[in-house]
Amino acid sequence: MARGTPGYIGPYRLLNIVHTGHASLIWQAYDDARQRIVGIKTLLEKDLQDRAQINFLHREYIVGHKLSHPYIIEIFPMEWDPRQPYFAMEWFSSPNLKQRLNQRGLEKLAPLIPKVIDRACQALAYFHSEGWVHCDIKPDNFLVTDDGEVKLIDFALAKRARRGVAKWLTPKKKPQGTKSYISPEQIRGSALDGRADLYSFACTIHELLSGKPPFTGTSSNDLLNKQLRSLPPSLEALNPNVTPECAQLIRRTMSKNPDLRPKMVDDFLMEFRMIRVFKSTPTANYCKSPAPGTDKA
Repeated sequence: MARGTPGYIGPYRLLNIVHTGHASLIWQAYDDARQRIVGIKTLLEKDLQDRAQINFLHREYIVGHKLSHPYIIEIFPMEWDPRQPYFAMEWFSSPNLKQRLNQRGLEKLAPLIPKVIDRACQALAYFHSEGWVHCDIKPDNFLVTDDGEVKLIDFALAKRARRGVAKWLTPKKKPQGTKSYISPEQIRGSALDGRADLYSFACTIHELLSGKPPFTGTSSNDLLNKQLRSLPPSLEALNPNVTPECAQLIRRTMSKNPDLRPKMVDDFLMEFRMIRVFKSTPTANYCKSPAPGTDKA
């Protein structure tokens, strides 16, 4: 196929669609020049003229292509063309944490959890050190290999952290994020720093340790109100194998007041490394990802 045909986007030869989202597609593609498999993120055909979706994709490229960390997906530098919105990234075929949990269940995922949390913290700490707040931390946005290596993905909602006087100059906007994990300050439209991601990360860990998000609601407003006002359910009650010190750390990191949370991801990680997650080490055999075309159950 020649370049310019539907089989190519830019210099990349499209192979297979591997994921379809609300407004975007992920392709497996081949970089002929460098002879390597890559991932391509582009918009669905219905959204190719949608300025808001183009801006989200462009924001993800702008944020991601300057990052360099082993636990963050690599986005390759390129010349952005809004007439053909896409970007190329490293190929990483592992499922996300949500998929791992749904496919394998809590017990089979448990042996990986301490390592996954540690790696995810390192990714977040670096992301924050570059001046960004992710704003959509959730299980879906961590890809995880069979042995617990992690890649943080999806930077479309990322915002610059606000510090000093700038904290008070942030215009209030409609909250953006995933309602089951969104921080109270995002809901209120307040200035954000890394502690907002820490709240969302604690919600994510709660789900990894209990099998479900800390809050559910009968409506979107009900769920947002719980994020603003309700205390999370006891992790120890939901999973008796979770240690009291781990449950306490997660609960404190989910404080509605950011000042009561760990100040930075590094502080959280330092505390996390000093405690045990489980009272007894999980021994369930961990099932690897099924090969393509095999049973996914």
